[in-house]
Amino acid sequence: MQHTFSLHKINHSDTFGFCPADYSRFKFGDDTVAQKFGTALADQFIKQWLRHHPVNAQLVVISSPYSFIPTATFAMKNYFVFTLNRWLAENNFNVVQETKVHRTITYKEDYGELDAEQRMNLIGNDSFHIDKDFLVGKTLLFLDDIKITGSHERMINKMLTAYNLNNDTHLLYFAELENKSIHPNIENQLNYSFVKSIFDLDSIIKNERFCINTRLVKYILNADPDAFKIFIQNHSTDFINLLYNSALGNGYHTIEAYQQNLNVLKVYSSSDMKSIALNDN
Repeated sequence: MQHTFSLHKINHSDTFGFCPADYSRFKFGDDTVAQKFGTALADQFIKQWLRHHPVNAQLVVISSPYSFIPTATFAMKNYFVFTLNRWLAENNFNVVQETKVHRTITYKEDYGELDAEQRMNLIGNDSFHIDKDFLVGKTLLFLDDIKITGSHERMINKMLTAYNLNNDTHLLYFAELENKSIHPNIENQLNYSFVKSIFDLDSIIKNERFCINTRLVKYILNADPDAFKIFIQNHSTDFINLLYNSALGNGYHTIEAYQQNLNVLKVYSSSDMKSIALNDN
């Protein structure tokens, strides 16, 4: 059995059921919004599904695929799990387990700007991997922030078929584009509702509830080099090193479009590390 559940259905290009600016902040690492979204999704999934269907198998929650740097969904997943576990424990069910879908390819294209065919052509070159043996006999909850064309969902189903996984599966989304006459680039309307320039990231990054993710790292590395230099000088040693280490972990040093800003970041990171070492001595 496969079941799809989405908290918000998008049928109009200017009405979403949630705040677009909040969604934009969430996509760039605002953990406060991630908490709000993840908790709301869990509450409604419990209310509309779990209360009416026995939990007979171990539940496994799986966030959207990533390599080294998590996606924004990963932060939302944390609060989804916290809320779901409270309900499961209160009702004498096993709390959830978690696992990860690994992906092999990273790309610089802005996925939210593409149409359905372009998305499938891009993501179709990727491959997803999961620990099959860990999942035997369990019910799978795949979590993502938004469903626009279903290309990620098709890749998940392709992976399940390749691994001969016939588990009961739930595909859970914070929002879903239900009206297919709306162009898929409405996703970018949401992604950039608050973040109009690299400097709009300051209030997110400098907040104690900041959580780094793939979109933020790619956006910063792809920024205008002059703006990037101004931007990076206004941030802490800890953030500079986090950004540089994250970029390397995802292999972004191999992407030509990112190399100019990454080279500048390397200098700042190296200088900061030397400064730390001198201060320690």
